[in-house]
Amino acid sequence: MTMLPLDAREGWIWMDGAFVPWKNATMHVLTHGLHYASSVFEGERAYGGKIFRSVQHSQRLHASANMLGFSLPYTVDELEKAKADVIAKNNTPDGYVRAFAWRGSEALGIAAPKNTIHVAIASWEWPSYYNAEMKTKGIKLKTGQWRRPAPNTAPSAAKAAGLYMICTLSKHWAEKQGCQDALMLDYRGYLAEATSANLFLVIDGQLHTPTPDCILNGITRQTVMELARAQGMAVVERHMEPAELARASEVFLTGTAAEITPVGQIDDRTYTPAAITAMLSEAYAKAVRGQ
Repeated sequence: MTMLPLDAREGWIWMDGAFVPWKNATMHVLTHGLHYASSVFEGERAYGGKIFRSVQHSQRLHASANMLGFSLPYTVDELEKAKADVIAKNNTPDGYVRAFAWRGSEALGIAAPKNTIHVAIASWEWPSYYNAEMKTKGIKLKTGQWRRPAPNTAPSAAKAAGLYMICTLSKHWAEKQGCQDALMLDYRGYLAEATSANLFLVIDGQLHTPTPDCILNGITRQTVMELARAQGMAVVERHMEPAELARASEVFLTGTAAEITPVGQIDDRTYTPAAITAMLSEAYAKAVRGQ
């Protein structure tokens, strides 16, 4: 299915407190957020008209903005209402929701403390991040060349636009190698994550995942850990060497877009999605619909 470019679609975008026709939701080319990455965002999914863990997303948007040195001009409750209104107005009960904020164009320079903070929310239909075959057999990853930075180098706990530059570079590189995504290491050489999803390994019946001390502690990640513990599984957060991939019987990724996606290959090592990935995928599918 051919998808229209995002700027050519019909619909409505909530922007600075009012609905704007989709094609008119624009900003000036000298916006600070474009030139200096003073922008934060949330990727969210609605299921049956309700955004999963919506309040947590709104809270994290506020937290990310604060880490970048600015405050949002809308409360969490105001963002919650706006998101619900966007879904209803665009008729996207099962779709993707993007809430984001950025510094405006009053001044262009490294420092711009008085620039207006803008907030916008859009929603659109977005099917599964990976096709049915990949979700069954697993996707292919290749260890990337770029590493997640140390927390004293960049605000790694923020969902900030600038932190995704190396993700784009890594994913493009992996796709040129015939893979669907890149596996990123952290600044110490430990396993970190994929370019937009957290990493889980099944080792001896336990669930192991990298400690989020320099990566985003994903909301889907947290949900999957809760679901695993509810099933009686041991969940271990720790630093893991790349060599430990040899010990894993199953590997999968988690994220709002990816949901739970099995991994079938990392570099030259192959995996077969099995019972634990299937069990958690089923539990997650129920959780997002409130079952």
